[in-house]
Amino acid sequence: MILVLGGTSDSLLICEQLNKANINYEISVTTEYGKTLSLGYTQNVRIGTLDLEKMKELIIKDHIDTIIDATHPYAVEASETAIQAAESLQISYVRYERKSLLESVAYDKLHVATNIEEACIQANRIGTNIFLGTGSKNLDTFWKLLPGKKLIARVLPTSKVLAICEEIGFSADTIVAVKGPFSTSVNEAHFKSYDTDLVITKESGTEGGFLEKIEACKNLGIHVIVIKRTTITYPYVVHEITDILKDIEKHYKR
Repeated sequence: MILVLGGTSDSLLICEQLNKANINYEISVTTEYGKTLSLGYTQNVRIGTLDLEKMKELIIKDHIDTIIDATHPYAVEASETAIQAAESLQISYVRYERKSLLESVAYDKLHVATNIEEACIQANRIGTNIFLGTGSKNLDTFWKLLPGKKLIARVLPTSKVLAICEEIGFSADTIVAVKGPFSTSVNEAHFKSYDTDLVITKESGTEGGFLEKIEACKNLGIHVIVIKRTTITYPYVVHEITDILKDIEKHYKR
């Protein structure tokens, strides 16, 4: 049995390919939204955060012999836990991660930060009306570290996420509740609507609409801060979904 660690659009593409190959798997996600999306591909969905002991118990109970780690690039703790569990129980671990697009981007108003704290230091110097295209996680940190700034949060339109935003202090006129990814023109419309002079985003891939965000900033001449992925040492990482399936199909194809 394969365990897919999901929570990204990539994990669903992997599920789709596993279905086509008639390979048995289950997917683990951490949110109800992730569960809802995953149920469109398989009924073998579990929800909740897995610490090391819980993951090892799951691996043993469900006879997992391969982990496909398709968690968000910034979910470092989840990946580290999966690596430890795989090594401890001597099963296979494969990390899927989109190729970085940063090297292909040329823009003189693009700034790179290694973490949220560094991004906020730069943002305090650069921007006033700051558009957060980083999702709902860590919004409280931005709120604390960017006092006196007008912050606009673009987040998923779920009741739980909206409640989190309101609890932090965001009001209805500073929340853009809509599901992406977005085209360049839609990004431009969002940024212009809030008189944005700085966008903060994460280093996502093509599927996450990263290039469209940067292009919109270039077209409007506004600054953008990109928070780089945290780099960890994966025992095995691939950048193409087809590469994951090549070896797996040999062992699981029926």
